[in-house]
Amino acid sequence: MMGDTVESYGALKSLPKRVKIVEVGPRDGLQAEKTQVSTQVKVELVNRLSSAGFENIEVTSFVSPKWVPQMGDAADVMASINRRDRVIYSVLTPNLRGLEGAIEGRADEVVIFGAASEAFSQRNINCSIAESVSRFVPVAKAAKEAGLRLRGSISCCFGCPYQGEVSVASVLDIIARFAELGCDEIDIADTIGVGTAGQVSDVVRAASGVFPIERLSGHFHDTYGQALPNILAALQEGISIFHSSVAGLGGCPYARGATGNVATEDVLYMLNGLGIETGIDLNQVIAAGDFISQQINKANGSRAGRALLARTEAIGCSN
Repeated sequence: MMGDTVESYGALKSLPKRVKIVEVGPRDGLQAEKTQVSTQVKVELVNRLSSAGFENIEVTSFVSPKWVPQMGDAADVMASINRRDRVIYSVLTPNLRGLEGAIEGRADEVVIFGAASEAFSQRNINCSIAESVSRFVPVAKAAKEAGLRLRGSISCCFGCPYQGEVSVASVLDIIARFAELGCDEIDIADTIGVGTAGQVSDVVRAASGVFPIERLSGHFHDTYGQALPNILAALQEGISIFHSSVAGLGGCPYARGATGNVATEDVLYMLNGLGIETGIDLNQVIAAGDFISQQINKANGSRAGRALLARTEAIGCSN
C-alpha cells in the first residue's frame, strides 16, 4: 500500500514504500514549446511512457487553440494513443466545453487548476482565486456525474513571480476550496521553483491537516536546483505522489528564468537509490527522454538521463 513505509536511510525519517509518479511531460512539458510538435510525436511519446510503467500520464489539454496552440490536436492525440489497462490518462479542462472534449476523448481524469497567489490568478486567468474556483463548480459536478476522477492543481504554493511570498494560509484556503469540489487528488505546485526543503515540510505538514496526505501530490520545478531536495522533504512528511516531466520538459512562461519541471529520470534515479518502488522502468524513460529531446531539437534536461545515456554509449563503443 502507498502509505506503508520502509526503514529510513541514515537520519532520514521513514519514507513511503511505494510512490506514484504522474508523468506530465506530454501536457505540461510540451504546451509551452514554440515550435509545433506533431500529433504523431506526441502519441509516440505517450505510448513510450505507457510502456515504461507509469500509472498516470497527463496527456493533453482541452483548451482553446487560440490560447494554447500546442494543444490544438488534443482530440486527435486522445483518439490515437495505445491505451493500457490500469493507466490513468489525464487531461486539463478549464471549462465545460473542455470537459465535453475530455469525455469524448475517453479521459480517465480531468484536471482543474487555480493558484494560491491572488496576483498570479489575476495575471494568469484574469480573475480572483474565489472567482476561479467558482468557475469550476459546474465542471467538477459534471465530471463526477460522468464518473471521471477529478484532480485539482494549485500553482504558486511556495512563491509567486508577481507578489513574492505566498502564505501557508493562502495555500490551505484553496486546498479547502478544491476539497469542497470533490477533488480526488490535489497538487501542491512550486510553479517557479523557488521553494526550499524547510518550506516544503511546513506547507505539506499544514496541508495534511486539511486534506488526506495520501491524496496530496508534489509538483516541483527545478529553477534553483531544489526540486529533488524538496521531493525528499515531501517524502519525509508522507507524500507519496509526485509529478515529473520526462527530460525535464516544460517551464513557467510567467517567470523569467524559470526552468522546467523536475526531470522524471532524475526523480526515478533518486527513488531507486532510496529503495522506493515505482513500477517504472528507468531505462525506458531514459529512451523516451532521448526520443522527445531529439524530436523537438532541444537539450535533454535530465542530468541522470544524460549521464546514463553517455555511459551506455561509452560501453557500446568499447565493445
